[in-house]
Amino acid sequence: MSLGLGVAQLAAPDTVRRISGVDDSATSRTVVPLVGVRELVHAAGLLTSRRKGVWAWTRVAGDAMDLTSLGVAIAHRGGRRRRRLIAVTGAIAGITALDLLTAMRATRAARNGSVPAVRGARKGGSMDLTATTTIRKPASEVYAFWRDLENLPTFMAHLEQVRATGDRTSHWSAAAPFGKDVEWDAEITEEAPGEKIAWRSTANADVPNAGTVRFVPAPDGVSTEVHVVLVYEVPGGVIGKAVAKYFGEEPHQQLDDDLRRLKQVLETGEVVRSDGAPWGKRARKEFPQRPAQPLSDAELEKGADA
Repeated sequence: MSLGLGVAQLAAPDTVRRISGVDDSATSRTVVPLVGVRELVHAAGLLTSRRKGVWAWTRVAGDAMDLTSLGVAIAHRGGRRRRRLIAVTGAIAGITALDLLTAMRATRAARNGSVPAVRGARKGGSMDLTATTTIRKPASEVYAFWRDLENLPTFMAHLEQVRATGDRTSHWSAAAPFGKDVEWDAEITEEAPGEKIAWRSTANADVPNAGTVRFVPAPDGVSTEVHVVLVYEVPGGVIGKAVAKYFGEEPHQQLDDDLRRLKQVLETGEVVRSDGAPWGKRARKEFPQRPAQPLSDAELEKGADA
Protein backbone atom coordinates (compact mmCIF):
# COMPACT_ATOMS: atom_id res chain seq x y z
CA MET A 1 0.00 0.00 0.00
CA SER A 2 2.79 2.42 0.90
CA LEU A 3 4.65 1.60 -2.30
CA GLY A 4 1.58 2.12 -4.47
CA LEU A 5 0.58 5.39 -2.80
CA GLY A 6 4.12 6.73 -2.92
CA VAL A 7 4.60 5.98 -6.61
CA ALA A 8 1.19 7.47 -7.49
CA GLN A 9 1.79 10.70 -5.58
CA LEU A 10 5.20 11.21 -7.19
CA ALA A 11 4.35 10.03 -10.71
CA ALA A 12 0.91 11.69 -11.04
CA PRO A 13 0.55 14.32 -8.29
CA ASP A 14 -1.97 16.39 -10.26
CA THR A 15 -4.28 13.39 -10.67
CA VAL A 16 -4.00 12.54 -6.97
CA ARG A 17 -4.82 16.13 -5.99
CA ARG A 18 -7.79 16.26 -8.35
CA ILE A 19 -9.25 12.94 -7.12
CA SER A 20 -8.82 13.93 -3.48
CA GLY A 21 -10.37 17.36 -3.97
CA VAL A 22 -7.34 19.52 -3.10
CA ASP A 23 -6.33 20.44 -6.68
CA ASP A 24 -7.00 24.18 -6.14
CA SER A 25 -4.47 24.59 -3.33
CA ALA A 26 -0.95 25.87 -3.86
CA THR A 27 0.08 24.16 -0.63
CA SER A 28 -1.15 20.81 -1.93
CA ARG A 29 1.30 21.01 -4.85
CA THR A 30 4.10 20.81 -2.28
CA VAL A 31 2.47 18.52 0.26
CA VAL A 32 1.33 15.71 -2.08
CA PRO A 33 4.85 14.88 -3.42
CA LEU A 34 6.27 15.07 0.11
CA VAL A 35 3.66 12.61 1.31
CA GLY A 36 4.64 10.39 -1.63
CA VAL A 37 8.26 10.43 -0.51
CA ARG A 38 7.16 9.58 3.03
CA GLU A 39 5.15 6.61 1.76
CA LEU A 40 8.15 5.28 -0.17
CA VAL A 41 10.24 5.51 2.99
CA HIS A 42 7.55 3.49 4.80
CA ALA A 43 7.59 0.93 1.98
CA ALA A 44 11.38 0.58 2.10
CA GLY A 45 11.31 0.06 5.85
CA LEU A 46 8.47 -2.47 5.78
CA LEU A 47 10.03 -4.47 2.94
CA THR A 48 13.64 -4.57 4.16
CA SER A 49 13.71 -4.14 7.93
CA ARG A 50 13.28 -6.90 10.51
CA ARG A 51 11.58 -4.36 12.81
CA LYS A 52 8.19 -4.52 11.09
CA GLY A 53 6.37 -3.25 14.17
CA VAL A 54 8.36 -0.02 14.30
CA TRP A 55 7.70 0.73 10.63
CA ALA A 56 4.02 -0.18 10.97
CA TRP A 57 3.73 2.44 13.72
CA THR A 58 5.35 5.05 11.43
CA ARG A 59 2.51 4.40 8.99
CA VAL A 60 -0.01 4.99 11.78
CA ALA A 61 1.71 8.31 12.56
CA GLY A 62 1.62 9.22 8.87
CA ASP A 63 -2.07 8.38 8.70
CA ALA A 64 -2.72 10.70 11.64
CA MET A 65 -0.93 13.50 9.81
CA ASP A 66 -2.99 12.84 6.68
CA LEU A 67 -6.28 12.89 8.60
CA THR A 68 -5.30 16.19 10.23
CA SER A 69 -4.44 17.74 6.86
CA LEU A 70 -7.67 16.48 5.31
CA GLY A 71 -9.67 17.87 8.22
CA VAL A 72 -8.15 21.31 7.62
CA ALA A 73 -8.86 21.02 3.89
CA ILE A 74 -12.51 20.04 4.49
CA ALA A 75 -13.02 23.13 6.66
CA HIS A 76 -11.95 25.38 3.77
CA ARG A 77 -13.85 23.78 0.90
CA GLY A 78 -17.42 23.31 -0.21
CA GLY A 79 -19.48 21.67 -2.94
CA ARG A 80 -18.05 18.83 -4.99
CA ARG A 81 -14.51 19.25 -3.64
CA ARG A 82 -15.74 18.96 -0.08
CA ARG A 83 -17.63 15.76 -0.91
CA ARG A 84 -14.51 14.27 -2.52
CA LEU A 85 -12.45 15.23 0.52
CA ILE A 86 -14.96 13.61 2.87
CA ALA A 87 -14.86 10.40 0.80
CA VAL A 88 -11.04 10.37 0.82
CA THR A 89 -11.02 11.04 4.56
CA GLY A 90 -13.28 8.03 5.09
CA ALA A 91 -10.91 5.86 3.04
CA ILE A 92 -7.87 7.11 4.98
CA ALA A 93 -9.69 6.44 8.26
CA GLY A 94 -10.22 2.83 7.14
CA ILE A 95 -6.54 2.51 6.18
CA THR A 96 -5.59 3.98 9.58
CA ALA A 97 -7.63 1.33 11.37
CA LEU A 98 -5.93 -1.40 9.32
CA ASP A 99 -2.47 0.07 9.96
CA LEU A 100 -3.21 0.34 13.68
CA LEU A 101 -4.29 -3.31 13.85
CA THR A 102 -1.19 -4.37 11.88
CA ALA A 103 1.12 -2.35 14.14
CA MET A 104 -0.41 -3.81 17.29
CA ARG A 105 -0.09 -7.37 15.97
CA ALA A 106 3.51 -6.80 14.85
CA THR A 107 4.41 -5.35 18.24
CA ARG A 108 2.80 -8.29 20.03
CA ALA A 109 4.63 -10.78 17.78
CA ALA A 110 7.95 -9.01 18.35
CA ARG A 111 7.40 -9.03 22.13
CA ASN A 112 6.56 -12.75 22.12
CA GLY A 113 9.28 -13.96 19.82
CA SER A 114 11.87 -11.25 19.40
CA VAL A 115 15.47 -12.19 18.70
CA PRO A 116 18.48 -9.99 19.51
CA ALA A 117 20.41 -8.63 16.56
CA VAL A 118 23.11 -10.95 15.27
CA ARG A 119 26.52 -9.38 15.74
CA GLY A 120 28.87 -9.77 12.80
CA ALA A 121 26.17 -11.15 10.50
CA ARG A 122 27.10 -11.43 6.85
CA LYS A 123 24.64 -10.22 4.24
CA GLY A 124 22.86 -12.89 2.23
CA GLY A 125 23.44 -15.94 4.46
CA SER A 126 20.92 -15.44 7.25
CA MET A 127 18.64 -18.29 8.34
CA ASP A 128 15.56 -17.71 10.52
CA LEU A 129 14.18 -20.73 12.37
CA THR A 130 11.20 -21.26 14.67
CA ALA A 131 9.96 -24.35 16.48
CA THR A 132 7.59 -25.24 19.31
CA THR A 133 7.01 -28.25 21.52
CA THR A 134 4.96 -29.03 24.63
CA ILE A 135 6.66 -30.76 27.56
CA ARG A 136 4.78 -32.32 30.44
CA LYS A 137 6.80 -30.52 33.08
CA PRO A 138 6.24 -27.17 34.84
CA ALA A 139 7.76 -24.07 33.24
CA SER A 140 10.14 -23.50 36.16
CA GLU A 141 11.70 -26.94 35.68
CA VAL A 142 12.03 -26.64 31.90
CA TYR A 143 13.51 -23.15 32.27
CA ALA A 144 16.03 -24.32 34.89
CA PHE A 145 17.20 -27.16 32.65
CA TRP A 146 17.70 -24.84 29.66
CA ARG A 147 19.28 -22.08 31.76
CA ASP A 148 22.04 -24.49 32.72
CA LEU A 149 23.58 -24.00 29.29
CA GLU A 150 25.87 -26.99 29.67
CA ASN A 151 22.72 -29.15 29.32
CA LEU A 152 22.10 -27.97 25.76
CA PRO A 153 24.36 -30.55 24.03
CA THR A 154 22.29 -33.34 25.60
CA PHE A 155 19.48 -32.60 23.14
CA MET A 156 20.94 -30.28 20.48
CA ALA A 157 22.57 -32.75 18.12
CA HIS A 158 25.13 -30.43 16.54
CA LEU A 159 26.39 -28.91 19.78
CA GLU A 160 29.54 -30.58 21.03
CA GLN A 161 29.99 -28.49 24.17
CA VAL A 162 28.70 -25.38 25.93
CA ARG A 163 30.90 -24.11 28.73
CA ALA A 164 29.81 -21.32 31.07
CA THR A 165 32.44 -18.57 31.33
CA GLY A 166 30.44 -16.22 33.55
CA ASP A 167 26.96 -15.58 34.90
CA ARG A 168 25.71 -14.47 31.46
CA THR A 169 28.53 -15.54 29.13
CA SER A 170 29.50 -18.89 27.64
CA HIS A 171 31.67 -20.60 25.02
CA TRP A 172 30.05 -22.86 22.43
CA SER A 173 31.45 -25.45 20.02
CA ALA A 174 29.44 -27.27 17.38
CA ALA A 175 29.78 -29.68 14.48
CA ALA A 176 29.23 -28.16 11.06
CA PRO A 177 28.67 -29.87 7.67
CA PHE A 178 31.57 -31.80 6.09
CA GLY A 179 33.15 -32.65 9.42
CA LYS A 180 34.03 -29.06 10.30
CA ASP A 181 33.88 -27.62 13.81
CA VAL A 182 32.85 -24.07 14.68
CA GLU A 183 33.19 -22.14 17.94
CA TRP A 184 31.90 -18.88 19.35
CA ASP A 185 31.33 -16.95 22.55
CA ALA A 186 27.79 -15.94 23.51
CA GLU A 187 26.07 -13.68 26.00
CA ILE A 188 22.60 -13.71 27.54
CA THR A 189 20.96 -10.43 26.53
CA GLU A 190 17.61 -10.80 28.28
CA GLU A 191 16.32 -13.08 30.98
CA ALA A 192 13.03 -13.50 32.85
CA PRO A 193 13.34 -16.44 35.27
CA GLY A 194 10.86 -19.16 34.41
CA GLU A 195 9.66 -17.29 31.32
CA LYS A 196 12.30 -16.30 28.78
CA ILE A 197 15.99 -16.46 27.82
CA ALA A 198 17.51 -14.47 24.93
CA TRP A 199 21.12 -14.74 23.80
CA ARG A 200 23.44 -13.83 20.95
CA SER A 201 26.95 -14.56 19.82
CA THR A 202 29.63 -11.95 20.46
CA ALA A 203 32.05 -10.51 17.91
CA ASN A 204 34.23 -12.76 15.72
CA ALA A 205 31.94 -15.79 16.00
CA ASP A 206 32.49 -18.51 13.39
CA VAL A 207 28.70 -18.65 13.02
CA PRO A 208 27.04 -15.38 14.14
CA ASN A 209 23.75 -16.29 15.77
CA ALA A 210 21.04 -15.17 18.18
CA GLY A 211 18.01 -16.75 19.74
CA THR A 212 15.11 -16.54 22.14
CA VAL A 213 13.34 -19.31 24.02
CA ARG A 214 10.06 -18.71 25.87
CA PHE A 215 8.49 -21.01 28.45
CA VAL A 216 4.70 -20.64 28.48
CA PRO A 217 2.43 -22.60 30.85
CA ALA A 218 0.15 -24.83 28.78
CA PRO A 219 -3.66 -24.74 29.16
CA ASP A 220 -3.66 -28.08 31.02
CA GLY A 221 -1.95 -26.39 33.99
CA VAL A 222 0.80 -29.02 34.07
CA SER A 223 2.77 -28.81 30.83
CA THR A 224 4.95 -26.09 29.31
CA GLU A 225 4.97 -24.78 25.76
CA VAL A 226 8.55 -24.12 24.61
CA HIS A 227 8.82 -21.57 21.79
CA VAL A 228 12.24 -21.16 20.14
CA VAL A 229 13.31 -18.55 17.59
CA LEU A 230 16.83 -18.69 16.11
CA VAL A 231 18.67 -16.51 13.63
CA TYR A 232 22.10 -17.53 12.42
CA GLU A 233 24.50 -17.37 9.50
CA VAL A 234 25.02 -20.59 7.57
CA PRO A 235 28.70 -21.07 6.57
CA GLY A 236 28.99 -20.42 2.87
CA GLY A 237 25.86 -18.25 2.65
CA VAL A 238 23.13 -19.30 0.23
CA ILE A 239 25.30 -21.98 -1.39
CA GLY A 240 26.08 -23.37 2.05
CA LYS A 241 22.36 -23.69 2.79
CA ALA A 242 21.73 -25.66 -0.38
CA VAL A 243 24.71 -27.97 0.11
CA ALA A 244 23.91 -28.55 3.80
CA LYS A 245 20.32 -29.43 2.92
CA TYR A 246 21.49 -31.83 0.20
CA PHE A 247 23.58 -33.74 2.70
CA GLY A 248 20.73 -34.04 5.18
CA GLU A 249 21.69 -31.09 7.40
CA GLU A 250 18.32 -29.31 7.04
CA PRO A 251 18.26 -26.57 9.72
CA HIS A 252 14.49 -26.46 10.26
CA GLN A 253 14.35 -30.22 10.75
CA GLN A 254 17.37 -30.02 13.06
CA LEU A 255 15.56 -27.63 15.39
CA ASP A 256 12.38 -29.71 15.40
CA ASP A 257 14.43 -32.80 16.22
CA ASP A 258 16.31 -30.95 18.97
CA LEU A 259 13.07 -29.98 20.71
CA ARG A 260 11.77 -33.52 20.38
CA ARG A 261 14.91 -34.73 22.16
CA LEU A 262 14.46 -32.04 24.85
CA LYS A 263 10.97 -33.39 25.48
CA GLN A 264 12.33 -36.91 25.79
CA VAL A 265 15.12 -35.88 28.18
CA LEU A 266 12.79 -34.01 30.52
CA GLU A 267 9.91 -36.47 30.42
CA THR A 268 11.81 -39.79 30.41
CA GLY A 269 15.31 -38.84 31.59
CA GLU A 270 17.04 -39.85 28.36
CA VAL A 271 16.91 -39.54 24.59
CA VAL A 272 15.24 -42.60 23.09
CA ARG A 273 17.54 -44.16 20.47
CA SER A 274 16.42 -46.47 17.69
CA ASP A 275 18.12 -49.82 17.06
CA GLY A 276 19.44 -48.39 13.79
CA ALA A 277 21.20 -45.44 15.43
CA PRO A 278 22.03 -46.28 19.04
CA TRP A 279 25.06 -44.00 19.26
CA GLY A 280 23.29 -40.66 19.09
CA LYS A 281 25.48 -37.95 17.59
CA ARG A 282 28.06 -40.43 16.34
CA ALA A 283 25.38 -41.95 14.13
CA ARG A 284 25.86 -39.00 11.76
CA LYS A 285 29.26 -40.46 10.86
CA GLU A 286 28.27 -44.13 10.65
CA PHE A 287 24.97 -43.47 8.89
CA PRO A 288 25.32 -40.32 6.72
CA GLN A 289 22.01 -39.09 5.35
CA ARG A 290 21.35 -38.62 1.65
CA PRO A 291 18.40 -37.61 -0.53
CA ALA A 292 15.89 -40.35 -1.34
CA GLN A 293 16.72 -42.15 -4.60
CA PRO A 294 15.74 -45.37 -6.41
CA LEU A 295 17.60 -48.61 -5.59
CA SER A 296 20.37 -49.60 -7.97
CA ASP A 297 20.13 -52.78 -10.08
CA ALA A 298 22.65 -54.48 -7.76
CA GLU A 299 20.56 -53.57 -4.70
CA LEU A 300 17.38 -54.85 -6.37
CA GLU A 301 19.07 -58.16 -7.25
CA LYS A 302 20.39 -58.52 -3.71
CA GLY A 303 16.90 -57.92 -2.33
CA ALA A 304 15.39 -60.49 -4.69
CA ASP A 305 17.97 -63.11 -3.68
CA ALA A 306 17.23 -62.51 -0.02
